[in-house]
Amino acid sequence: MAEWSNIKPESFLELVKSGQLTDDQIIDVREQEEWNFYHLEQGTLMPLSTFEESSEQISTEKPVYVICAHGVRSSAVCRYLSERGYGNLTNVVGGMAAVSSLEGFQYD
Repeated sequence: MAEWSNIKPESFLELVKSGQLTDDQIIDVREQEEWNFYHLEQGTLMPLSTFEESSEQISTEKPVYVICAHGVRSSAVCRYLSERGYGNLTNVVGGMAAVSSLEGFQYD
């Protein structure tokens, strides 16, 4: 059974700003153009279009937070990873659009 948790953007941003997450714990599955438009300083870009090839780099030892633009692709990635035995996965609800609005940036 696929299992992962969800985190509200406010709680996620609090973890990021407090330095509790390392770059390899934040996986951004948006495409390069989306990343170029807006991204957090922290995080690792692993575009969904090439995700299968790069997913082996994801830590199995630490909690991993997956984010996309609105939370749909990141939820699918959490399902994908969970079905392959990864645990301690968290989907960022609302994605980068929700996180960026907390920072005063209009994502879309």
